[in-house]
Amino acid sequence: MVCVGGGPAGLYFAILTKLRDPSCDISVFERDPAGSTYGWGVTYWGSLLDRLRESDPESARAIGEASVRWQDGKALVGGRTTTHRGDPGFGIGRHRLLGILADRAIALGVRVEFEREIAGEALDADLVVAADGVHSPLRGRHDFGTEVATGGNTYIWLGTTKVFDAFTFAFVETEHGWIWCYGYRFDDERSTCVIECAPTTWRGLGLDRTDEAASLELLEKLFADLLDGHRLIGRGQGVAQWLRFQTVTNRSWHHGNLVLLGDAAHTTHYSIGAGTTLAIEDAIALAGALERHPALEPALAAYTRERQAALLPIQSAARYSARFYEDVPRYLRLEPAQMFALLGQRHSPLLPHLPPRLYYRLDRAASRLEPLRKVKRWAGHRIAGSLQSLSR
Repeated sequence: MVCVGGGPAGLYFAILTKLRDPSCDISVFERDPAGSTYGWGVTYWGSLLDRLRESDPESARAIGEASVRWQDGKALVGGRTTTHRGDPGFGIGRHRLLGILADRAIALGVRVEFEREIAGEALDADLVVAADGVHSPLRGRHDFGTEVATGGNTYIWLGTTKVFDAFTFAFVETEHGWIWCYGYRFDDERSTCVIECAPTTWRGLGLDRTDEAASLELLEKLFADLLDGHRLIGRGQGVAQWLRFQTVTNRSWHHGNLVLLGDAAHTTHYSIGAGTTLAIEDAIALAGALERHPALEPALAAYTRERQAALLPIQSAARYSARFYEDVPRYLRLEPAQMFALLGQRHSPLLPHLPPRLYYRLDRAASRLEPLRKVKRWAGHRIAGSLQSLSR
């Protein structure tokens, strides 16, 4: 077997494959050098750690020990702050996570080759796993029914030496519109900051014309209250890496002996914090399908059915979450506690279609009365179904 891409999906699939069959010959090819990765920290929830313990207790232990934990959520809106208690969340540096998985794979006998570019290379293997990311060159070799939807807002992925004590949201109003940040720590010294705004705000602030250093300087001023004197950290490439999120879907996930995994198969908006979890769950499902089905075609078909079904509600939640942030000014005149409550409801298909204060009142009432909860769920499902019908 050959796995192309040394991210969490590819490495964890290789680990599980070797654990199930130590005699299996499996290689992981990663085009970047060892120790190099994009991004800062990734998030996950306790349910993923439980699944990791079931699949490979050794790597689960190492990941758990290298992770930090938080429970509170905090929102800063125009100088006002609200804090809410939520479910425990975890953060780990992406570099640290990949190091743990690569070391574990190598210890089990997987060949992990860095700086190995295979985009145009023919691969002689019983199974080729395309775990080569959102712009997957391997996916481009066949027609998988790929669709790519580009989001409206611009965002940039940064680090900071500010260590947040909660998962923190900060919303700042400028003369060109609102700009906001998601911040969470991933070790004892650093945190991730994802900064987002509408294109009109991005251009109005001049962020479309500044280099990385000037962009960081401006953003540090805008988020001075959040950062408390700490600096933002970029990628050090001179150019500010502003992006628009690309949601990838594929009608089919396999062709012959080639199968898609992780971001090559699907992406979900970063605001739901599920990318790494979904990639690892793909790896678990693919390894399990190959173990249950001796023949390759039935195994890949079963994997595709399982994961596409599991992803349907998550992809829906991600679309509504992205829409919430694209419409975020409509919620920012609420009291901070109300705004934070709707932030937690951003996955709802009903929220975009009701005035925010009315939705808030209905949600508070529905939390106390079962009949209203049923009406709220029914209305949300009806609206979601109508929108899906119109999009066909």
